[in-house]
Amino acid sequence: MTQLPVPYRFDVEGYHQMAQAGILTQEHRVELLDGIIVSMPPIGSRHAWCVSRLTRLFTTLGGESFVVWAQNPIVLGDNSEPQPDIAILDTPANPEMLPKAADVVLIIEVADTSTNYDRSTKGRLYAESGIAEYWIVDLTSDRIDVFREPRAGGYGMARSVRRGETVTPINVPVAEISADEVLG
Repeated sequence: MTQLPVPYRFDVEGYHQMAQAGILTQEHRVELLDGIIVSMPPIGSRHAWCVSRLTRLFTTLGGESFVVWAQNPIVLGDNSEPQPDIAILDTPANPEMLPKAADVVLIIEVADTSTNYDRSTKGRLYAESGIAEYWIVDLTSDRIDVFREPRAGGYGMARSVRRGETVTPINVPVAEISADEVLG
């Protein structure tokens, strides 16, 4: 009987142990997705400036009503710890724990080279974790793709917001947000 090799899948605890042991460091731009340690692409200038605009925009609009969690990890079950560009949390900060899916009301990924991956793999992961709303700021196509109605396999509702249009997050207490302001 032939037996094929099976990849080893890490859990969040093992992933953290590798970081504590110095196997994974800040120099390793990685995240844990479905038990696989995935290398993240370098952050370019357009991407960095967009994340900065989003952070400033949500911080200004929200004040103390939510937490803007920028480029930090969130725990999604036992086998995933992505680092979205922006996660909006509806709970107060707890320095003893990383946020979990239940704490997140909106995730935003900024994409200039990773759009397909953000749309497929990350979109499925966020939907299956119950994240109510997910945006991809697509810098290449100059639009914001908005996904809602999470379910197994992905989101049930998707729409694109282009320059000159606005979007209002469903669970974030802010006014309409201009696509022009996000896209720069």
